Amino acid sequence: MIETAQAFGVDIGGSGIKAAPVDLTKGDFAEPRLKILTPEVSTPQAVAKIVKQQLDHFEVPESAPVGIAFPAPIKPGQKLDFMANLDQSWIGVDVTEVFSEACPVVVVNDADAAGLAEVQFGAAKGQDGLVIATTLGTGIGTALIYNGVLIPNTELGHIELEGGKGDAERYASSAVRERKELSYKKWAKRLTKYYGLMEKYFNPDLFTVGGGVSRQSEKFLPYVDIKTPIVPAKLRNQ
Repeated sequence: MIETAQAFGVDIGGSGIKAAPVDLTKGDFAEPRLKILTPEVSTPQAVAKIVKQQLDHFEVPESAPVGIAFPAPIKPGQKLDFMANLDQSWIGVDVTEVFSEACPVVVVNDADAAGLAEVQFGAAKGQDGLVIATTLGTGIGTALIYNGVLIPNTELGHIELEGGKGDAERYASSAVRERKELSYKKWAKRLTKYYGLMEKYFNPDLFTVGGGVSRQSEKFLPYVDIKTPIVPAKLRNQ
């Protein structure tokens, strides 16, 4: 692993598993990331095998801190009781234990990791009050941060929308936009229903929007019709 890296990060998603050495002083990759597609049958064994492959690829030393962002609520020492975007065989598994077979790791919810990054290095840096950091991808991830302090393991991508629209991420995620071939303007109407409901319940001071689609934020964010400021995540999908 390159000398300018102080840690190694892994992001496990429903479609891809990304990993890179991280420069914690800059909040950026120390080397280009390696992305491997998530196995079609994404069991704990299959996903752990890919993470091991990535650790080996970058020659990560045992002394390096390894952080894993995972798409589910994570409580240290407890087994998963909910899984949306990976194989259901994860339920009942201690996630940290699975990945620690390769090396010692710290596992956190993926949206929580993204939210903390925006507070430390990105669009929410120095923001007082309540920030709701969101990630739009295979699902919708959320992180609540109040005066810089994380409120962990929220799953507000699964909030039930008004008007019989159902589970939010099944209606408004980036994956839904792609599957239904929605224009960005039509998708923004769906996002307005989601962010509008979040605004109604939580009265936040700022929304940030991350995930891969944040690179195209100018195509949809101006059409999300809410009162709360809503901005693209500075770190995009990193």
